[in-house]
Amino acid sequence: MPSGRRLSAALSQGAARACPAPKPVAAVALGLVLAAGALAGCEYTYDDGRAGNAQATASVAPAPAFSRDPLQQDPVSDAELGDWVSRALPDSTGPVVQADAGLLVAGEVRSFSSPVLGTGTYILAIACRSQRRVTFTVRSDTLTLVDLALRCGINRENVIYLSTDSVLTVRLEARTAANYAFRVHRL
Repeated sequence: MPSGRRLSAALSQGAARACPAPKPVAAVALGLVLAAGALAGCEYTYDDGRAGNAQATASVAPAPAFSRDPLQQDPVSDAELGDWVSRALPDSTGPVVQADAGLLVAGEVRSFSSPVLGTGTYILAIACRSQRRVTFTVRSDTLTLVDLALRCGINRENVIYLSTDSVLTVRLEARTAANYAFRVHRL
């Protein structure tokens, strides 16, 4: 039986050579395959507001009119200005302390000064209509409160807090012809 023991020992050694112990590389590769499989099953969905969505049809409050068509960004005439301003800027809830709207020609800079405004919180609503951005800069006596190159067709409201009685200066600048509108009201 010595030959049987040798055969058994040889088979044991052969089996050890044929099936080596698992290496860390194989374990890492297996982990990556499992992780990739788990991530492949993930899906991101979102509501784009198109037809077929029942939630998109219900609205809570009217919003300002936003134009996404670049061809609709050409400035309007003086006769159409009032209609555009009423659509572009929402109605204010507090007393309006300063407001203006108009047409800027290419390269024009225009400035407006408010009366002395008391300490408190104010809302600045701005809008423009042009193929290019319009720069709105609002300063108090000592600080620049808003410095914004607004992409036209997107309306903006900024909250301004005045810690002392101040005069606001609104400066507008346009590279191309543009309509502008702004309104400052107390909150």
